[in-house]
Amino acid sequence: MSDNTISTDPQSSEPIRKPGSQIILDTLIELGVDTMFGYLGGVILPFFDKLYDSPIRFINPRHEQGGTHMADAYARVTGKVGVMVATSGPGATNLTTGLATAMMDSVPIVAMTGQVRTELIGNDAFQEADTTGITRPVTKHNVIVKDPSEMGRIIREAFHIASTGRPGPVLIDIPVDMQVAQVEVTSPEKIKLPGYASRTRGHSRQISTAAAAINESERPVLYVGGGVIIANASEELRKFAQKAHLPVTMTLLGLGSYDQTRAESLDMLGMHGAAYANYAVQECDLLIALGARFDDRVTGKLKTFAPHAKIIHIDIDPASISKNVHVDIPVVGDAKTILSELTKQVEHRERKKWFSRIAEWKSKYPLRYDTAATTIKPQHVIEEIYRRTKGDATIVTGVGQHQMWTAQFYKFNRPRQFVSSGGLGTMGFGLPAAIGAQVALPGELVIDIDGDSSFNMTLGELATAVQYELPVKVCILNNGYMGMVRQWQELFYGKRYSCSWLKNPDYATVARAFGAVGITVEKKEDVAAAIDKMLGENKPCVVDFRIDREENVWPMVAAGKSLDEMDGLDIFESMA
Repeated sequence: MSDNTISTDPQSSEPIRKPGSQIILDTLIELGVDTMFGYLGGVILPFFDKLYDSPIRFINPRHEQGGTHMADAYARVTGKVGVMVATSGPGATNLTTGLATAMMDSVPIVAMTGQVRTELIGNDAFQEADTTGITRPVTKHNVIVKDPSEMGRIIREAFHIASTGRPGPVLIDIPVDMQVAQVEVTSPEKIKLPGYASRTRGHSRQISTAAAAINESERPVLYVGGGVIIANASEELRKFAQKAHLPVTMTLLGLGSYDQTRAESLDMLGMHGAAYANYAVQECDLLIALGARFDDRVTGKLKTFAPHAKIIHIDIDPASISKNVHVDIPVVGDAKTILSELTKQVEHRERKKWFSRIAEWKSKYPLRYDTAATTIKPQHVIEEIYRRTKGDATIVTGVGQHQMWTAQFYKFNRPRQFVSSGGLGTMGFGLPAAIGAQVALPGELVIDIDGDSSFNMTLGELATAVQYELPVKVCILNNGYMGMVRQWQELFYGKRYSCSWLKNPDYATVARAFGAVGITVEKKEDVAAAIDKMLGENKPCVVDFRIDREENVWPMVAAGKSLDEMDGLDIFESMA
């Protein structure tokens, strides 16, 4: 039984029939998909055979995890749904880290996996795995196709679910017999999902209550998360913040939602956030959370988080409201719509005393490092990248110390400019994500600022960049350690560096072996020239910066501490 009106051949009046694999491809093209990532295998071959003559650009990674990160970053920088394909068994299980990364960071991905023939499911067939069971906790929705006539409907619904409400990854498991079965071609119907709905317009009374609270506040702070970028609401955020005259701090994934070069920017808050952002949050009388979820890296000790503040929380996901922190004024809906309504109702207030207090914190506790050091400081490398790109590159990172230094020292001025794994903290994300971003942004500058440990996990994807002539730039902050782990071992485990040191390859030589450009930098005075050379290359380029081995990320709010209990501020003061 098909789900829509059956198409017929006008010359014979017989229903038009196509194999399920062709229905998959036709539906993807109908939905506007022009780029896909994936790795083929036995039970997904019928679909790959149809791809052979299709107009869709296909990027074949060296590992399915890398392909999922590519689709993830493609989605983050474009706002479109990223599409990933893999075969059954290990092909499907290799997706789980990428799916979990996308799930935590609310990234719209549709992953399609092949599956063994329907009659073999449950018989431990070759390369069989319970893909829907395995991926259920790391997807927004998943489904196995059991009726080939439902193929088109299932794919359309998957794209709708992935991209609406709080976005997230959706997986479709497709047995090989569903791909070869002949299916009657039908015209698409309107999507009907009675159990699934997302609220976009906020409640008018709640918006008015929030506006009144903002107008009355003396020490407000805007706390902005990645949801504002997902909602394409950065321009609405700018108008709102400037009309009401509010200081703005951002989460890691919120960076770029507000121009950090503006005076009212407080940069990033949280565990490794700016001291002035953390102090402002702790002393504010009103905290306005936009598209953020109060995660532990932001709040520190929950019981002492923003102790003097009334809290407004604007989010499209009702499950996030009061999940971690009690909220006084909840507003459920789309940030873009709600900010437009709020802007109409808020009043401009100077709040000179509050901004003067913030200016004092900025003056006393700017982000600092030892600029007089003769070794290569990682912060210096990032500052040079910022200067030489004039702040106009798309920056991707792996996870670790380098990620935090990038968040601190590269100032982002536009949405979708910064791509990183936030919630899951996935090492190895950087290079494949940079490849996905470069695929999405041909002709634009994409730089992966990575750590050696993070880069090691997926460096094989250099071959992908070379094969598809993608001129991604990779800057490795190489300290020979799992840097953030080593920092914790130094601070909390008596410098017992158990298993956190590495014997790394010569990355420049490795890059050249793949067909990329390789550069090694061992002296501080060579940093700027190396970055200029990298930027002048029109092919993949890896620059290995041999940085100070035991440099730490400061400031730092240790686990269980309040947001204003920051370590490292005394080090900052000694550098003043």
